Amino acid sequence: MSALRYAVLKDRGVLALAGEDARAFLQGLVSNDVTKVTPARAAYAALLTPQGKFLHDFFVAEHAGESPRALNDAPLPGRAGVLLIECEKARIGDLKRRLGLYKLRAKVTLVDRSDAFAVAALFGEGTLDALALGREAGAAGAFAGGIVFADPRVAAAGARAIAPGDNLGAAATRAGFAEATADEYDRERIGLGLPDGSRDLEIEKAILLENGFEELNGIDWNKGCYMGQELTARTKYRGLVRKRLMPVEIEGPAPAPGTPVMAGEQEAGEMRSSQDGMGLALLRLDKIEEARAAGIPLVAGKATLTPRKPAWANF
Repeated sequence: MSALRYAVLKDRGVLALAGEDARAFLQGLVSNDVTKVTPARAAYAALLTPQGKFLHDFFVAEHAGESPRALNDAPLPGRAGVLLIECEKARIGDLKRRLGLYKLRAKVTLVDRSDAFAVAALFGEGTLDALALGREAGAAGAFAGGIVFADPRVAAAGARAIAPGDNLGAAATRAGFAEATADEYDRERIGLGLPDGSRDLEIEKAILLENGFEELNGIDWNKGCYMGQELTARTKYRGLVRKRLMPVEIEGPAPAPGTPVMAGEQEAGEMRSSQDGMGLALLRLDKIEEARAAGIPLVAGKATLTPRKPAWANF
């Protein structure tokens, strides 16, 4: 990364969660410890099936700058701070529905606030210093009538902002960031090996540990039970991770997501998202090691792939 840039991510939405039971409600469902989320710290987490398979991933931040009433036409119960869940906009209805299934008698309100808030990625060398965020994962602060936070997954990814759309671009420009496209950010994300929701994680099939969630601070092993916790823990402690999502350099036409990755006659994995000569692929660790030792190239469609282990990965 070089110059400071920001990109508005129009495919991201915001779900506001408020009410006196909001934090306890979310805590019992997701993979990370949301009791640690404050106006000064955001988190990355996932919602899983009871069998421990991926449903949604998202960022959770607390917006303390406005009251719950200001976030919705109708009053939202609870304290002034509201939890903002930054997620895939196209699937926000599904996330709201799934969370609502567990609401029961909890004093919780879920409101889609994608109309009130825009989401941006801020990236480039020196991003966290330019925003005075420090180096702690998820470090957060007020920004443009909303909140900005260091990407909780890895510092090299920069920061994310959730703020009213009319304010966001001007505030980023004042902070020294030039406007970029979402595709430019996508290229940076892929190069870092970071998954982007259902583009890279197969719904009801993907396993968190195969997709880097432990190293990317998406799991808290000490928080207690949550939906899918048992399988996630068993996968870790029995050493059952045999595949990993990783960046691949693409020589040739970019393979479509789902294209098999072949090592000779053997299937070694499957393509995920790609952008400008880089992609992500879920690869079998044993097959790519065998291919490397034998000098066999990895091929997907008409492209040759060269896998790159991310700097943050532990495998």
